[in-house]
Amino acid sequence: VQLQASGGGLVQAGGSLRLSCSISGPRSGHYAAGWFRQAPGQEREFVAVIRWSDERTYYADSVKGRFTISRDNAKNTLYLGMLSLKFEDTAVYLCAGARSLRYWIPIYYIDPRNYDYWGQGTLVTVSS
Repeated sequence: VQLQASGGGLVQAGGSLRLSCSISGPRSGHYAAGWFRQAPGQEREFVAVIRWSDERTYYADSVKGRFTISRDNAKNTLYLGMLSLKFEDTAVYLCAGARSLRYWIPIYYIDPRNYDYWGQGTLVTVSS
């Protein structure tokens, strides 16, 4: 499975961006895809996850209400819509894929170690 993220850029605080992540290759029917971010000198931070089959979602508190994770099954593409961007949202954003659990346990997907596939990052810079 290969993931390719795109859509990052420079935006002013209060602005918006939409990131995309194309997913190719075989994967199981039970699949979850997520977004993480990593700022310089910081640990990788969970942003959001979506279960591919039924589009259940879960968000980090820091982005809840501002970011929206979604997917287009026909295009095999994952999205992250970001509104009301803040300076502290500046980071490299990475998309990742994981085998989904039988039951929806969102906190499982907070840990990056539970993801099997990673794309390269796309840089989002928010100017204050």
